[in-house]
Formats: sequence, C-alpha cells, structure tokens
Amino acid sequence: MKTIAIASGKGGTGKTSLSVALLQAHQGDIRLLDCDVEEPNCHLFLDPQKVNEFGAELLIPKIDTKKCRLCGDCVEACQFNALALAGNQIILFQELCHGCGACTLACPHDAIEEIPTNIGQIVQARTESGVEVVKGTLKVGHASAPTVIAAVKNTTPLQKVKYQIIDAPAGTSCSFAEAVKGADFVILVTEPTPFGLNDLDLAIEALHKMKLPFGVVINRVREKENLITEYCAKNNYRVLLEIPESRKVAEYYSQGKSLIDAKPELEEALKKLLDDL
Repeated sequence: MKTIAIASGKGGTGKTSLSVALLQAHQGDIRLLDCDVEEPNCHLFLDPQKVNEFGAELLIPKIDTKKCRLCGDCVEACQFNALALAGNQIILFQELCHGCGACTLACPHDAIEEIPTNIGQIVQARTESGVEVVKGTLKVGHASAPTVIAAVKNTTPLQKVKYQIIDAPAGTSCSFAEAVKGADFVILVTEPTPFGLNDLDLAIEALHKMKLPFGVVINRVREKENLITEYCAKNNYRVLLEIPESRKVAEYYSQGKSLIDAKPELEEALKKLLDDL
C-alpha cells in the first residue's frame, strides 16, 4: 500500500477537494484518512456509514502528593508549560499537555503516574461503493492534535487497497509533520497568489528537512504562466496537475458536491496522477 499525503502551506487552497476527488477517481483500491482532526470535513462530500468507532487517548500525568518533594524538575522538563510550581503544589494545565512523558522521566522521586485520557474520537466508515473513510476528531479544548492524527494513521484497513490518501492539516505545524510523516509521497496543493507562493515555500522547506519527496498541484489557475509555475520551474519542482479556476466548482462545493461532480473531465487526469507517482 502506497501512502500519499495531501497537504498545503495554507488553508483554502483545495486540499480536501483534491483528496476527495482522488478517492472518487480510484474507487475500490483506495482508502482516505481525514487527519485534519480539528476540522475534519471529507465525510461531508462522501456520506460514509460508520463501521467502527473508538477513542484516541493521551497519557496525562497525575502527581502523587505523598511522594512529590516539590523539586520542580518536572516543571523544568515540560516544554509546553503544562506544569507549574505554585507554593506548595504542582499545578497541571491539562489542556496544554502533549503527553510526551518528559515530566515522568525527569521526576527523581517516582511521584508521577501517567493516566490514559480520551481526547478525541476515531470513526472508520464506508461509502455506498464500499470505499473506506477514516475520520479523526480532536475534542474541543485539547491541544494535542498529533496524538489523534497518529491514532487515525494507526487504524487497520478494512480491506486491502493500493493507495492510502491522507488529508493533512493545513500549515507547517506539528500537526502537519505528524500527518505527512512516513508518507511515500506528498502532494502540495497551492494557488497562484503571493500568499499561496509564500506558504508553499514554507511547506517545501519543511518537507526538505523531513526528506520527503513531493510534487505540486496548482488550483484555481487563470493563466498558464503564473508565479507558481515560474517558482517551480526555477527550482526544478514537479508540477503534477493544474486545475483551472471555475465558478462551477465553487458552487458545487457549497452544495456538498465534489470536484469530480463539477468537472468529470478531470477524473482520468486524477487517476493518472496517482498511478504516475
């Protein structure tokens, strides 16, 4: 199974639209993982029916006040400011905890126990045509999206498939890194605007550091030659597909319909896109 991550340096470039369209173009030999766990919406276009549901857990520290000597080593070890030494007690800000376990390792008095805490839900579902869609949803108020993303990626496929598509969160934060980590290839979706170019450059820089291969899909193209094609040509980056700007696509999107619903002529190009990687 080949894993392809669909990502973007900024939101609103058409990343989810492309993910759903690729799924529809490859009916039967593909599964889709919606790893945009703070705002998953692939299911809105596919209406899959739930097969399995389970929680995503984070290990949260619990301090044994009888063993704790208030040395503050755990506070110093926490990189997320989730612990604070206040007077004669250690205060935990649970919403800031990333469950990394650094505080437990740092404690010289064995005063910290890690307690599994539910921070999100994972749903495995199937579309009417039998294609698997997995959705992760982070609970409101929690900051550890990477934990839920990892849980989505660790689900066992309901059936053997050729491709696994990951709809990654927009941007280049820890959530992006967790979603694309381990992918065989990353497709970066962008638009021919100054903002699109700036954030594409940031995403490419991150992928270079992660040593992941990538290609670019340009959405909402008005002119064949534009600042994105010039940037890619200058840096020898591969442009995989250009999708013309279309009011019809936007209208269909607002109705919960996909890119292929609006532009069925793109189906063959989308199928070929994955097969050529």
